[in-house]
Amino acid sequence: MDSEAVDILIAGGGPVGAALALALEGSGHSVVLAEARSADSHGARSANSGDARAIALSYASRLILERLHAWSGLPVTPIETIHISQRGGFGRTLIRAADCDLPALGYVVNYDDLQQSLLAAPCSARLLSGARLTGFDGRTATVHTQQGKLAFAPRLMVFADGARIADDPPVPPYSKDYRQTALVAWVKTAQAHQGRAWERFTPEGPLALLPHTTGYALVWTTGPDRGARLAALDTAAFLAELHAAFGERLGAFIEAGARSAFPLALRYRRAEIRPRSLAVGNAAQTLHPVAGQGFNLGLRDAWELARLARETGEPGSDSFIDGYRRARALDRRAGIQFTDSLVGLFSNSDALLRFGRGAGLLALDLLPLARRFVARRMIYGARALP
Repeated sequence: MDSEAVDILIAGGGPVGAALALALEGSGHSVVLAEARSADSHGARSANSGDARAIALSYASRLILERLHAWSGLPVTPIETIHISQRGGFGRTLIRAADCDLPALGYVVNYDDLQQSLLAAPCSARLLSGARLTGFDGRTATVHTQQGKLAFAPRLMVFADGARIADDPPVPPYSKDYRQTALVAWVKTAQAHQGRAWERFTPEGPLALLPHTTGYALVWTTGPDRGARLAALDTAAFLAELHAAFGERLGAFIEAGARSAFPLALRYRRAEIRPRSLAVGNAAQTLHPVAGQGFNLGLRDAWELARLARETGEPGSDSFIDGYRRARALDRRAGIQFTDSLVGLFSNSDALLRFGRGAGLLALDLLPLARRFVARRMIYGARALP
């Protein structure tokens, strides 16, 4: 089979892969985007309809999406304040958008709404829906579509949004099992959210409530056994347990959408999958959901890769690969260490650590410059992008 020459082939058309294709617009490079889902599976669903998937966008991610012409009309719920506390201990802090002179710290959006907005933005990349990458040997990529098998000879192969190939090892070079489960759902409380997000740390893990439409996107981290039990409870019993775990600050929990649970682990690649290839987004690193850093880190991956591609005529060369890895090293390493450290610090019941956490939260609340530093770290990452 003859191979079709292409400058950049992106495997994985989720939000990070689609954003990369948009960011490459005007670069002068030919781009093919291979998306596993079929074209008719991208219909957006409301948060209340049972689709529990929600993404927390930082304000910096909004700036990138604006530049990609994928922000206007996107239905989002702004996060104006984040309340951080620990269950059963003293100390709490409030991080406000006003601390950073911003209209919002971030936004919550449905996965499908974001995907639709990215795919609807003007883009000359060739989109292959229902396409699955089945092989890449450093020279030729094999893609299976609903119409048959295609072969490409990309100058640069990009793995995005968790994309992998059949002979790629299922476990990346580094993997750390947190022995935790994240239960996600849309929930509603008696009190309106007023743009406030809650990060409530418990010995089992963080319980996060992110303002989303008329309620909250819940990300509840627990042990695996309890996570499975919570997912199987009827709605009334689930809401009662959630109320008991979170406390009285929002009144009763009165409604819940469909629940789903998944195991949590830290995974990241120390090296690339094949020659002339790069990984971005979840294909490069999968983080714990604490502090909502994962997607935003992946979007910055895509933005930086596109920036370098616009400046070079040889994507996929050793110098290009090395330049990208150097450019992303600080932000990527800091994002991984930041979330991993939060999990280790807050997901335990040690009395001394509980006291230290409380003192740290109290000090953070009393020091405006420290709060501003933490807020900017969460918004922009280790580097001020875009």
